[in-house]
Parts: sequence; structure tokens; C-alpha cells
Amino acid sequence: MANRALTPFLLSATLFVALLATCHAGSIAIYWGQNDGEASLAETCASGNYEFVILAFLPRFGKGQRPQLDLASHCDPSSGGCKGQSKDIKSCQSRGVKVLLSIGGGDGSYGLTSPSNARQVAMYLWNNYLGGTSSSRPLGDAVLDGIDFDIELGGAKFWNNLASDLKKLGNNIDSDKAVLLSAAPQCPFPDEWDGGAINTGLFDYVWVQFYNNPECQFNAGREAFMDAWKRWESVPAGKIFLGLRASKDAAGTGFVPAGVLKSRVLPLIKGSPKYGGVMLWSKFYDDRTGYSSAIKSHV
Repeated sequence: MANRALTPFLLSATLFVALLATCHAGSIAIYWGQNDGEASLAETCASGNYEFVILAFLPRFGKGQRPQLDLASHCDPSSGGCKGQSKDIKSCQSRGVKVLLSIGGGDGSYGLTSPSNARQVAMYLWNNYLGGTSSSRPLGDAVLDGIDFDIELGGAKFWNNLASDLKKLGNNIDSDKAVLLSAAPQCPFPDEWDGGAINTGLFDYVWVQFYNNPECQFNAGREAFMDAWKRWESVPAGKIFLGLRASKDAAGTGFVPAGVLKSRVLPLIKGSPKYGGVMLWSKFYDDRTGYSSAIKSHV
């Protein structure tokens, strides 16, 4: 009798716990495109490990330059070879995976000289990668879901203008879908390059690089890490992601073993209403370590 009486209570409690887990369930975002020997884009999305795939990079644009895509040995954009990625992009999207193009990166030639230059770059991105039209779309007729700002050089001005122009183009009455915006700032707050753009309140996702930054990555200590995380929680953006290396070899410092992430790091941040999940650099390294598979059920 006692067991029967408790059954509805236990059932309700179980459902409540499951609901809480669902509310705080996170996603995994992965950068793809900068290394020889990584899985194809279609294979990456078919793995089921990622909700976001970020194509890296468009490292040349702005300042009067002709924009140039660089996807390493995956394809040659100068010969039109990257148009073949269109099929893979559509395959990803059919699985519910959002595909974004990352502009910038740690090595390249880019920057904005004025609000009008930002507008020119926005129109180029719209017509060549998003919902616009152009006879020279580098990735074919696939329409990407958004643009990722990985700004690490080239000056800090006018990125807010670019973000605003891209959102306006996506919100146009003739547009089929909105433009997602993401950013990949360094964990020291505020970010030297992306900070002004993020403060526009227009960014859907911010995947903060908690690596290669000894003062705020997890092995700097819990207090330093949480201080940085809470600062990033304060920005006017949709969801905040914990950016990590998928391997010790993926960057200089800040690697967090999967076991440590699951037992010591994620419990500190998953309760945040802005927690979005984990970003990994990159697919090449994840292929070699299986990091995303090891953490998927805990993110």
C-alpha cells in the first residue's frame, strides 16, 4: 500500500527531473574546414554529434579587397570547386544542423574601414552565402543559416554596423529566413575585437574561447574561470557556449579532459539560463580524440 501511494509522487518527481534536464540540455558547435584529413561536411553532420557546424574561414574581405574563401584542401574556390559543398550543406540542414560561415580567423587580411564598407561586406555575404542572389556563389546555391564573427585582427571598428546590416537583410520581408549571428570572442572580458558587435544585442550565440587564455581558462582556477563565465553571461546575447579544444594538440593551452569537463566544469555552468552548450575547435581534432562523443550525453 505504501509503495502504491508513493508511485504517483515518484513518477511526478522523475518527470520533473527529466524536464529540468531537458531545459538545460546543451548543444555542440564545431568548426570545420581548416585541416586536411578531417571528415567531410556531410559525414560531420551525419554523426549526430553537432547542432552547429561553422565553416572556417572567409579570411580575406573588407578594406576594398576581393573576398576569398579558404577551406584548405576540401575544395578550391578559385576554380569553382567549393560549389560541390552545396549538396553537403543541404544534407546537414535536412538533419536540423545549422551551418554558418565564419569570417575572420587568427590569420588573414580583413577589416572594415567605415559604415559604408560594412554595408558592402554585408551585401556581399548576403548575395554570395545567404538569402541573396549572385552568379558567383562560392558554395553553390545552398543558403547558409548565418555568419560567425571570429574577429582577431584588423581593428575593432564597424563590426557592430556589419552585424546590424546582416540582421536587417535577414529580416527583410522578401527573405525566407532570418540570419543567425554568432561570435567567438576570447574569454578575457570584454573582447578586444568582438565586444562592440556583441553589445548590439543582435547575436544569437556567443561561443567564448576558454583556451589559449591562461588568465580565464579552467586550469587558471575555479574562481578565475567562473568570474569570466559570469561576465560573459552578462552580455546581451541569446546563448553562451563554452569554447574548448577537442585535443591537446588543437591549441596552445587550456585543454580540459572530457572526464574533467563532465565532472567539474559543466556542473558549474549548466544551471545558467544562458547556457547553450560547448563549442569545439575543431572537427579535425575531434576525429582523432572522439571528444564530442565522450561529452555529448552530458552537454
